[in-house]
Amino acid sequence: MTSPDTRAARTEAVRALEAEFGELVTRFRRVISENANRVSPGMLPGAYKVFTTIVRRERITLSALAEVLMADKGQISRTVRELEALGLIERTPDPDDGRSHLLSPTAFGLERLAEARAPQENTLVDALAEWPLEDIRNLTRLLHALTAGETPHA
Repeated sequence: MTSPDTRAARTEAVRALEAEFGELVTRFRRVISENANRVSPGMLPGAYKVFTTIVRRERITLSALAEVLMADKGQISRTVRELEALGLIERTPDPDDGRSHLLSPTAFGLERLAEARAPQENTLVDALAEWPLEDIRNLTRLLHALTAGETPHA
């Protein structure tokens, strides 16, 4: 059982962490919005997220994509059609399920994404240039534990 002082200190520390995450999310939203616009002028951040998820997964079905993004399948379907019309992704028949298609990035899509990311590609590397390598690894380990819902191990 924790003492009230320890609980208050933990609550204060978590609130400070939440505030820093808020700042980080705001910064990432700006980067994502800028990148989306560089991929295709007027592209919304949500479409960029769908596109980059397809790129990261390399090949994914529409159903799996909706599940990964925890989004409505109809909305994802509309976004996928937009990405297809822009030539950023393509559909191919799923060899394991004749009723389904696999979504994958096109060479053009990969090229556009690389060009869009280029201006900020070194931002994180530059921001961490003075950090000790062990601190970077520790932050990575702690963030992984947080996102996985695990208790970090030293």
